[in-house]
Amino acid sequence: MGTSYSMLQDFREPEDLLSDESFLSWYFDQDRQADSEWIRWMKETPDREQMVKDAVVLLESTLVPEKELPVSQLQRAEAALMEKIGVEELPAARSGLSAWRWMAAASILVLLAGAMIVMRIRSGGEKVLISPYGQVMVQQLPDGSEVTINANSRIRYANNWKDGGEREVWVEGEAFFHVRKMLNRSRFVVHADRFDVIVTGTQFNVVNRPRNANVMLREGSVILHGKDGQQLDMAPGDFVQWDGKTLSRREVQRDSVLAWKDRTLFFDKTPMKEVVNIIEDQYGVKVQLADPSLGDSTITGIMPNNNLERLLQAMQATKNFDVIQSDGKIEIKAPTR
Repeated sequence: MGTSYSMLQDFREPEDLLSDESFLSWYFDQDRQADSEWIRWMKETPDREQMVKDAVVLLESTLVPEKELPVSQLQRAEAALMEKIGVEELPAARSGLSAWRWMAAASILVLLAGAMIVMRIRSGGEKVLISPYGQVMVQQLPDGSEVTINANSRIRYANNWKDGGEREVWVEGEAFFHVRKMLNRSRFVVHADRFDVIVTGTQFNVVNRPRNANVMLREGSVILHGKDGQQLDMAPGDFVQWDGKTLSRREVQRDSVLAWKDRTLFFDKTPMKEVVNIIEDQYGVKVQLADPSLGDSTITGIMPNNNLERLLQAMQATKNFDVIQSDGKIEIKAPTR
């Protein structure tokens, strides 16, 4: 049975579509009624259309006929998908989909648990790299430049950079770039919501998150162009932050800014409210302070950042906070004496 149009309203993420029988039927062209419903739903807003494109790309990344997946891996993928959608057996007999196609959709869940997701957006000629919650990935760009992408972050760029043309990258989240110098001195431009970073060859870190936006230059030189027309020249060691109104330089410890590349967090009298933001951004969980005044309490130390459980245990070990996990929620309290 296909999904009704009213039920289509509930989808929020590409992964949600991959566990829906109607979406898979539509993709594999098994259900013409579903086809009209999906197109009508998709055309209502650009966000929905993009969500469907992303889901299709994720699905197609598993359909590689030259390489057969081991049966044991397919069985694990099937079990993961069945658990997610709440059924005990493959619905292929009901939907007309072959079992291997459902297995392909199931393997999406295995893929999403890995260290990175690479998507090719064919319609726009762009490539999108996504690093999921709790993971860090390293990728080489078409010109030989290297980018390290922090958790819960994505970058996108054109697939076919042309000789002598600008090399443009769009960042959502956080990424560290080691830009290769080109003989023709073509510019490398990183676009963020509040500013653009323009370089010819250098190493720098960019944060472009809703609650935080900054750039730290490690080597070389860059020019920042604010969306309001402001321009700043940066030298090695400079840290520039968007304060909500303008770009301004700040003094920071470089090690604390770049610690995430080594899967650690470097706290130096860091307010707990900032720590909460970091955990929520990088792990996709909700963290609550039992008392708002705890937000001004500080924490110091170098802590692991490749596993949420280990990070929370390290915070608990400072004995300055009690960290309580219950029903998928995390609460931070003042320690009981």
